Amino acid sequence: MRQPAAALPPLPPCLQFDPELLLRAQPVRVVFFDVDGVLTDGGLYYSEHGETLKRFHTLDGHGIKLLRRTGITAAVVTGRDSAALRLRLQALGVTHARFGTEDKRPAAESLLDELGLDWSQAAAMGDDWPDLPVLRRCALAVAPPGAQAEVRGVAHHITQAAGGQGAVRELCDLLLVASGHYAALLEEAGA
Repeated sequence: MRQPAAALPPLPPCLQFDPELLLRAQPVRVVFFDVDGVLTDGGLYYSEHGETLKRFHTLDGHGIKLLRRTGITAAVVTGRDSAALRLRLQALGVTHARFGTEDKRPAAESLLDELGLDWSQAAAMGDDWPDLPVLRRCALAVAPPGAQAEVRGVAHHITQAAGGQGAVRELCDLLLVASGHYAALLEEAGA
């Protein structure tokens, strides 16, 4: 006869973030993501029919789903549009998005208005000049390591992982730790 499994000890978090960075992230209730170079590796793949194909990382997707569970809104503001992107966002439950916009500040501001939030409650992750107007206004600006130099220069934090390779998950984890939800979600996953 099989004996009941012994209760596992709590799983201690391994992540460590600078305390000042955590303080900066605490008020964040919405995070704006660029797509190419952030949610993807920045490469553009075209089929023989001219369809744009994109590669997304599952770590990033799970991070976005975790944010949603804690009341932090993930939003997308991107200069491009594609069926692949829309399908991925739908699968992740991301309903706040602006597509095909080169002027990202007004697009982000309209999303802030919809959510009843302001810049002091926003974070953003971008990798190139079109992202600068949003990054410079947010409480927390984050860039992947492959971002253009000026973008890295305004970022409060540069992720270890590259765009499309877990960079978004790193930002999600930072926000989860800052909001006080990370340990409970980890415990739930490790049960």
